[in-house]
Amino acid sequence: MRKFRRFKITDFLIGIVFTLLFISLGVIFTVNFRPLYYMDVKLLNIPESSGYSREEIIENYNALIDYSSPFYKGDLSFPTLDASPSGLQHFKEVKDIFIAFYVLGAATLITAVIIIIYKSKKGNYSYLAVSSLTAVILPVLVGILLALDFDASFRIFHKIFFNNDYWIFDPSTDPVINILPATFFLHCAILIIAFILVSSLITYLIYLYHKRRSGIRYRKNPGIKI
Repeated sequence: MRKFRRFKITDFLIGIVFTLLFISLGVIFTVNFRPLYYMDVKLLNIPESSGYSREEIIENYNALIDYSSPFYKGDLSFPTLDASPSGLQHFKEVKDIFIAFYVLGAATLITAVIIIIYKSKKGNYSYLAVSSLTAVILPVLVGILLALDFDASFRIFHKIFFNNDYWIFDPSTDPVINILPATFFLHCAILIIAFILVSSLITYLIYLYHKRRSGIRYRKNPGIKI
């Protein structure tokens, strides 16, 4: 006869840790996945719309991504594009946000490893099922908002994360905006959501593997333990 275990409240707290981990890794992966932009250069006809050559576009984009790395020391300088003080300040604030994701990713990764080791010794894998479910909620909600009105979601995002309007670029003083169309940021959001969903699916598959291996069933009735 199989023994039963109940989901614990701590499983949901662990789910939040894994959700933050997946989000952080998704952002870090997307920011550094340059092929996405290289593909969009052609897909979105950026050379034609901006008036710059593909080589020049990629060179300036790479400079921006290099600068966004927490390991890059120094100021942002585009190879061939001008930049206003407010534009440079915005990219500095963006870099600070990316660094925060690196820190959050490192902290949650360490925490997740500790949890995995501890839970494995206990033979308890219910947290994986809960974490998988928890991680799905946010990307689904964000995906719905993006599908309903991307422009509005884009503006709300900037109002939440920035306390100024430096993100509203003037092409005459910050021509870099000509090579960063809004659709590219939509593709970035889609990639982040996809990363989180795939991570959630993998987590659930690992849970199913251990569930079958241990022969443990989890009750759905009340009586959740801490």
